[in-house]
Amino acid sequence: MAITFDITHTTAYRYAKPVELGEHRLMFRPRDSHDLRVLATDLQVNPPAANIRMIQDVYSNSVALVQPHSPAAELELTCLFTVEVTHSQPLELPLSPGAESYPFEYTAEDRIALQHYLAPYYDADETLMAWAREFIRTDGPTGSRELLVAMNQSIRDSMSYQPRDEEGVQTPRETLAVHSGSCRDFATLMIEAVRRLGYAARFVSGYVYTPPAADNGAPATASRGATHAWLQVYLPGAGWIAFDPTNNLIGGTDLIRVGLARHAGLASPVSGTWTGAPSDYLGMKVDVQVNKRD
Repeated sequence: MAITFDITHTTAYRYAKPVELGEHRLMFRPRDSHDLRVLATDLQVNPPAANIRMIQDVYSNSVALVQPHSPAAELELTCLFTVEVTHSQPLELPLSPGAESYPFEYTAEDRIALQHYLAPYYDADETLMAWAREFIRTDGPTGSRELLVAMNQSIRDSMSYQPRDEEGVQTPRETLAVHSGSCRDFATLMIEAVRRLGYAARFVSGYVYTPPAADNGAPATASRGATHAWLQVYLPGAGWIAFDPTNNLIGGTDLIRVGLARHAGLASPVSGTWTGAPSDYLGMKVDVQVNKRD
């Protein structure tokens, strides 16, 4: 069954006086596929943009390059989407022969395409490696998919979700040390851990729809209607499977992907520049509404 979502994402910057606004980069359009269809998009800029260019980046993400009129004392960027998401059941997809148990090997052709998602982004870390090995069974074969399911759930069960508006990501070592983090931190931790075990994994940014507690009988770990981050892991035969360690989700209809990248630094929803004194910057406010149609 398909579910339709209406999403409004507004990012507002405020300055003490008019400043020169540089180009701003927006991950603008959700990623179409067999399980996600984009029905409508719109972009509103205040002050009006002098120029908007739509491009595809190296990861085939749709990106809007916006040059607002300036000088200005505020900048408001509003992205609006309507998408249709179809329920998927990734745990029921058959894996290729030889890929059911860990460890397994990707084909030579797959490794060429996956090489950037196999290589760790952070330097070697024995703490992370030791943690990743905890999910390899010692009493019998380890299912290649079951290992990922266990790690996804362990992050949710053993770590505290702490939303953070500031840019940047904790290193996996930091997340393991404090046992808490944002969705970006949890996704990064799992990506780096599974890469060290030989899996191909990539960072995903987008939105999550979290029903109110009354809808599912349990409190949500991320606020309803939020920008969100998770990961995808490539399993031969099943393809790219979404794992959300913040909410212990695997696939489903509540994750609405927008950007894909090798690491979190390349999938920011909004980034840009401005020229002025540091004291001119008064702050940023983000408002996200994810509404599920009846």
